[in-house]
Parts: sequence; structure tokens; C-alpha cells
Amino acid sequence: MLRYCTAELLADNYFHAVLEASKGLFERLRDRTGLDADGAELVDQALGIPKGSGTPRVAFSSLRTESERSEQRGLVNLFKGVAGTFRNPTAHAPRISWPMSEQDALDLLSLVSMLHRRLDQAIDVPPTPPSPP
Repeated sequence: MLRYCTAELLADNYFHAVLEASKGLFERLRDRTGLDADGAELVDQALGIPKGSGTPRVAFSSLRTESERSEQRGLVNLFKGVAGTFRNPTAHAPRISWPMSEQDALDLLSLVSMLHRRLDQAIDVPPTPPSPP
């Protein structure tokens, strides 16, 4: 996570540190999956559990139990929350309109760091080829 925002943190530029850290999370997910979507759409395509018996492109566990599937859905929500709560506002609002305190930045960076760590431990699931007609 620090790879994406160290320069901004060293300058005490919390607004841009949060923006760069959150953008880095989604870049890493695109790099890992080869997908080109962004935000919630990317998260759904990469991590979402498709309806029926499908599996996500990246799984945080074996998804064999309801608890494991629930954890996957919860992590999907955290990724989407980072996009909707931090990445999107900082990308579209001027810094003077969207203050970022040091404490808020540290909290977000902790969350992004945890999501990176979970990606480190996740399992790549090859895409399922379409069924013949």
C-alpha cells in the first residue's frame, strides 16, 4: 500500500495520500485479474460471487461454507466502500472542498493495507469457459 502513497504521506498531504492509496488498490485488482473495469463494477467482476454455482475470479477462501461465502461478500462490500467513500470523492472534489484529517487518513490507510494483505493471501480462480449451446 505504501508503494502508492509514500511521497504524499511524507509531505503530510493526506488528501492525495488517500486518493493514491485507494487508486492503487483498484489498479492492483485490475493487474491481478486482467479486467479493465473500475470501482464497484471491477469489484463485482473480480470478487463477486456470481448467482448460481459460479466462483469469483479472486477468492479469499475456499468458499465451501456459508461463513466463507459471507466473508467474501463482506470483503466485496469493503472494497466497494473504499471506492465510494474515499476514491470517488477525492477524485472528483477539489481538496479545499473535501478536507482529510490525519486521523481519517490513517484509518483509511489501515483499511486499504488490510485489503492489500487479503489480496496477497487470496486464490486466483481461472474464468469458467462458457457452456456450449
